[in-house]
Amino acid sequence: MKISIITVCKNSIETICECIDSVISQNYTNIEYIVIDGGSTDGTVDIIKGHDTVISKWISEEDNGVYFAMNKGISLASGDIIGFLNSDDLYASPDILRIVASTFENYSIDSCYGDLEYVSKNNTDKIVRYWKSGDINYELFKSGWHPPHPTFFVRKSIYEKFKAFDTKYKIGADYALMLKLLLKHRIKTKYIPEVMVKMRVGGDSNRRFINILRANIECYRAWKQYDLDISPFFIFRKPLAKLFQYINF
Repeated sequence: MKISIITVCKNSIETICECIDSVISQNYTNIEYIVIDGGSTDGTVDIIKGHDTVISKWISEEDNGVYFAMNKGISLASGDIIGFLNSDDLYASPDILRIVASTFENYSIDSCYGDLEYVSKNNTDKIVRYWKSGDINYELFKSGWHPPHPTFFVRKSIYEKFKAFDTKYKIGADYALMLKLLLKHRIKTKYIPEVMVKMRVGGDSNRRFINILRANIECYRAWKQYDLDISPFFIFRKPLAKLFQYINF
């Protein structure tokens, strides 16, 4: 079973090397690694070139944003399973992709996901928040629950059937994708009770209050787009749900 891992980046010189090393150090060998660079000017491309013997495919060119780049990566992927690792993130251990492959092999599923740790930008051993996903509960979506997208692995055939990221969403297309696949179409999924990804704090959708608000408005619009019943108060309930990530870690 081949797993395609896609990393999207732009001017990520401070973290891209650790991200790449995280992928190539996995003890599962049937990996296709794809890097989509948005036309970096800070030396990121030189680092990518320096790893071209272990990166299966890479592109560096201007694009229309992160979700366009992710869709581009999906179109290039030839793996049975597709996952994403952001350029400032890393896998929590060398066993993650082996666990993912084993989960798909042992269960009749279309996707899987796990837990995530938010870590300090300068010290990835320092946990800031712990995102414990738990087994899927469709009702909890209404309270703002969803799997962490960096831990979400999906069969390529599902992307081919239901399409990938809707690029009209500028911040919340990853949430809209999971809402579409898991809640609207009820693809089969499996929770892996394991910290799978370490994510550095400070992502675009979480950096400023205005971006948090915009992201939640986009998430609400996705509910309406897919004809799913939701209260407008969802916009405010969703960020409240994240408080438990601080309380429980």
